[in-house]
Amino acid sequence: MFEKLRYITSGESHGKALVCTIDGIPSNLPISEADIDKDLTRRQKGYGRGGRMKIESDSAQILSGVRHGRTLGSPIALLIENRDWANWEEIMNPDSKYARSAAKLEKGSPVTRPRPGHADLSGALKYGQRDLRNVLERSSARETAARVAVGAVARKFLSEFGIQVGSYVTEIGGVTSQNNGKNLSSLFKTAENSPVRCVDKKAEQKIINKIDKAMKDGDTLGGVFEVVVTGVPVGLGSYSQWDRRLNAKLTYSLMSIQAIKGVEIGIGFEGSKKPGSDVMDEIYYSKTTPRNAPAAGGFYRKTNNAGGIEGGVSNGMPIVLRAAMKPIPTLRSPLLSVDINTKKKFKAAYERSDVCAVPAASVIGEAVTAIAIADSFLNKFGGDSMEEIKRNYKGYLKQLERF
Repeated sequence: MFEKLRYITSGESHGKALVCTIDGIPSNLPISEADIDKDLTRRQKGYGRGGRMKIESDSAQILSGVRHGRTLGSPIALLIENRDWANWEEIMNPDSKYARSAAKLEKGSPVTRPRPGHADLSGALKYGQRDLRNVLERSSARETAARVAVGAVARKFLSEFGIQVGSYVTEIGGVTSQNNGKNLSSLFKTAENSPVRCVDKKAEQKIINKIDKAMKDGDTLGGVFEVVVTGVPVGLGSYSQWDRRLNAKLTYSLMSIQAIKGVEIGIGFEGSKKPGSDVMDEIYYSKTTPRNAPAAGGFYRKTNNAGGIEGGVSNGMPIVLRAAMKPIPTLRSPLLSVDINTKKKFKAAYERSDVCAVPAASVIGEAVTAIAIADSFLNKFGGDSMEEIKRNYKGYLKQLERF
């Protein structure tokens, strides 16, 4: 599904580090560790996060693919150290000589009580693991730090073409937020200054109160966030094959985030309740390019129910995505489970976790969205250097003007 921009991550939650390799970024893109660290910091924020965020202070090291602040066109390797590794070195060390000493530690004991809602049991059965730690360490959302790092590089690439990716939370624990008709720039700014990435001050306090109650009750909360991409030109994606449809690529990416259980584009499921005349976005034309469709050859819509994508192809309007995150399965008041060895009924194991991570998930949503958009952009305007891609893009915009 991803043709030009490929990446892979590795690393365990309490291992030495997270590592990611990015292939397909053209040469001469200005990039620095500070560009990446900015988004890593944003991911760690949010009311309701757990104790892990007090330990970690994520920063990326660029190991390859960049020289003197510019990409080389070769694969980029990034390293994010786990600061908590110092407390887990014996337990998570890859060297077999640590196995005996690790077993003597209380937290080094095998985890045998799978948590409902996690990958624990399915992963143990799939990979034949008798210690669930061998599953939960990789299935943990800690892995998303690496994806946010990749997304920061993709975001930097997109910014060279005036494409911006932002997000905000629309619901947590059943409390919904209203944007009150604010423009996107204002919404993004308000979200950045909110502890729950909410753009509605009244809803913000209600959400904080909900999180406090859940924390007191030993429970967790889920919610919904919205990702919006502006400045996307018409023509990304394709209707010619199923795996080249932009909507498929974007929903695939968002659904890959841990705990995401639903994704919609534009008005999504709400559109299924309305007649077609109330759903389709009527088409207009102006020789003066409208602000809401900067790269669509003068064609634009006054509404955006489609969320910027029609027939699997971007139509020049802002791309609007919405993702639903389930409550985090790790509960301080554990649910019932079964020990995988004795088969006896127990309460599930508890691993340090968040009460609510929806604000952080919205930042992760931005990252995977930026990666998908960047890949589609490279598929459309591909080249080996930024200069070549910019020439291709400018030529396409002139073609649209002549249409």
